[in-house]
Amino acid sequence: MAIAKAERLMNLALCLLGTRRPLSKRELRESIEAYLEAGNDDSFNRMFERDKDDLRELGLVIETVENLDGDVGYLARRDSNRLPPITIDAEEAAALGLAAKVWQQARLAGAASGALQKLRAAGLPEDVDPYEAHSALEPRIPVHEASFEPLMLACRDRRPVAFDYRKATAARPEQRHVEPWALECWRGHWYLAGWDRDRGAERVFRLSRITGKVRSRAGRFTADVPDVVTVRETVASWAGESADRSALIRLRTGAGYPLRAKAAHIRELGEGWDELEIPYGHGLDAWLVEFGPDVVVLEPAELRADVVDRLRAVAKG
Repeated sequence: MAIAKAERLMNLALCLLGTRRPLSKRELRESIEAYLEAGNDDSFNRMFERDKDDLRELGLVIETVENLDGDVGYLARRDSNRLPPITIDAEEAAALGLAAKVWQQARLAGAASGALQKLRAAGLPEDVDPYEAHSALEPRIPVHEASFEPLMLACRDRRPVAFDYRKATAARPEQRHVEPWALECWRGHWYLAGWDRDRGAERVFRLSRITGKVRSRAGRFTADVPDVVTVRETVASWAGESADRSALIRLRTGAGYPLRAKAAHIRELGEGWDELEIPYGHGLDAWLVEFGPDVVVLEPAELRADVVDRLRAVAKG
């Protein structure tokens, strides 16, 4: 369905850009096969209005012209839809090359390289090599999860998805139906923010816990997409980054370095254990469970009880 719509939009754009005079709805319908296959006039009119709005949202300038007889026509003048010449200096080319290097070990490497090739064809200075500039910097964003690309496309196309997800405390995955909003990398892990249809609430999913394939679902989003999707802030709050309380834990010596980095105070207890005071916020219990037998919660009591409950759930399978 997505391919058919993309082809229909492309055909409509070519018709509007290729004409020297405004084309009526009737003429456009007779020129585009997908419109000819529309069941009736109402179906065609709805499809055409949606396509016209989509092209305008993509940046195509479509004019509506009314002639002396009152008939309405449409066209997209080439001079109104032509980009100005691209001029890129050496510093801007270096920045683009640095951005492309970020994806060289990910599945977007081909797209990043292709984008630079198009910029060179459009006027990137021949004496500038964007890959060589500032070669001492080697940024990398690791993308090892197979779910990254289908989720990225689903976020772009506003397309609902379904996937099997295994929570940190669960032995087996369960199916989730999600309206994906945005992807973001935080502390070396990729996260997806979206609307969980089964729970009727916003949720954040760690991509490394998605098992199997991401499957597309038909239909539109049922929940409004926020203007700003704060994936990092949500994950940080769940991990206790914005906590206003403290928890006291015992941590095995030589283990749990992420916990040590967050600790306000560390005291050696001897016999292979240290005592840490760490920020306590929503989701800390799930994080502590990941360290298994290397962590023992001392206080508060409710955190200790939550961690014990999660460990028992994992043990039961």
